[in-house]
Amino acid sequence: MNDTPGYKEAMEEIELIVGEIENESVDIDALAEKVTRAAYLIKYCKTKLRATDNEVKKVLKEFEKGNDEA
Repeated sequence: MNDTPGYKEAMEEIELIVGEIENESVDIDALAEKVTRAAYLIKYCKTKLRATDNEVKKVLKEFEKGNDEA
């Protein structure tokens, strides 16, 4: 298992973990580990989304700035 997968892979892993927990197919001995992993992946995805949002806003701001100067 990759510790830091890409966004898509992280979301798929979160969905898998949630499905396992909802179906009660997670052994109680592994539950804390699964929840910890899901929390790590959720934090990673939030950070990735914020960074992407900031980058898009930056590009749009530069684009608008370029249009104002033209």
